[in-house]
Amino acid sequence: MATTKRTEFSQALKAIAQERGIDPEVIIDTIKQAYVAAYKRDARERGEEIDSFDYDAEIDPVNGEAKIIGWPLEEPDKRKDVTPPGFGRIAAQTAKQVIHQKIREAEKGVVMDEFGGRVGGLISGVVLRFDGPNVRVDLGKTEALMPTEERIPSERLSPSQRLTFLLKDIEDTPRGKQIILSRSSDEFVRKVFAREVPEISSGSVEIRQIAREPGGRTKIAVFSSQSGVDPVGSCVGQKGVRVQAVTNELGGERVDIIPWTENEEEFIKAAIAPVEVLGIVLNKEKHEATITVPEDQLSLAIGKDGQNVRLASKLTGWRIEVAGKAVEGAPKLTKKEEKEKEVKPEKQPEEKLEEQVKTVVPEETEEEEPKEENSEDETQSSEKTQ
Repeated sequence: MATTKRTEFSQALKAIAQERGIDPEVIIDTIKQAYVAAYKRDARERGEEIDSFDYDAEIDPVNGEAKIIGWPLEEPDKRKDVTPPGFGRIAAQTAKQVIHQKIREAEKGVVMDEFGGRVGGLISGVVLRFDGPNVRVDLGKTEALMPTEERIPSERLSPSQRLTFLLKDIEDTPRGKQIILSRSSDEFVRKVFAREVPEISSGSVEIRQIAREPGGRTKIAVFSSQSGVDPVGSCVGQKGVRVQAVTNELGGERVDIIPWTENEEEFIKAAIAPVEVLGIVLNKEKHEATITVPEDQLSLAIGKDGQNVRLASKLTGWRIEVAGKAVEGAPKLTKKEEKEKEVKPEKQPEEKLEEQVKTVVPEETEEEEPKEENSEDETQSSEKTQ
């Protein structure tokens, strides 16, 4: 019987220590504090004088048996066993509550020691379960939370799925420290590019600006002060392998890579690519830019639901308006032809800066339902091939 008790206590102690990542000695001290608190509460209910005494608990680490030791405050050498009959049963509920509280406090230290220095970096985790729209993620030694606003809207997650996250923050809550994860933030894109592109992690290529609509499209502006380094080419990689890895990590999100330049006019032209820009007028007072594009490329410049021009505005910091202009010699299209043009656009001429712009669209698989692509998709695929 003693062997069974010893085994159960030892196994329970070991399990809690491993599961919570807490030193077994911390757990023992926690249990001692719990028993002392329970004893004092029970003694007060019995009307006993306890304020002039001090107490400690002794726990046998082998069989888990405990006893309360008390002594007068002014006579610490007069220690004696004051454990009342049936103490374990009476104090069980109080001890349980205190133990849970102390374990949560100990976990705070574990979380900060393990993850405090990793805030702002990438971390791998496994989807555990869903709390409404929020996602609980297993990080190994603890759980983390990805709130609904930090999720990629179009991304479908399932339990046991392993993903990469941005460790965005560690918040204080009534239940202890809570790790907050994100996959929708701009910083997540920045960190994923740094992981996939050595030139970014080494500092030879910088990401100057990011404009993102999670799950839809991202535009990044890159720059290098080192001669001989192509910032766009570095991010794209041989045969697009680097940027495709980023796209896959973002759940199929499209990525436009644009060369950053101090020349505001050229930067805005590049940001609105892949359309041909016929003219641009800047109102520096209002920080507005009016761009003229061929009439048959107007819908491409604006993008689906205005996404392309909206992201270009966010990337450059300029309010951008786009106007179409009929090109001399170009045949006027019927509405039906315009619609077909949006689906299968012709290859358009590109300016020197725009030639550097690269776009990656998610690769389709046989399992996915076919999607109608507008002129943005075809033009972007054409540029990627180039």
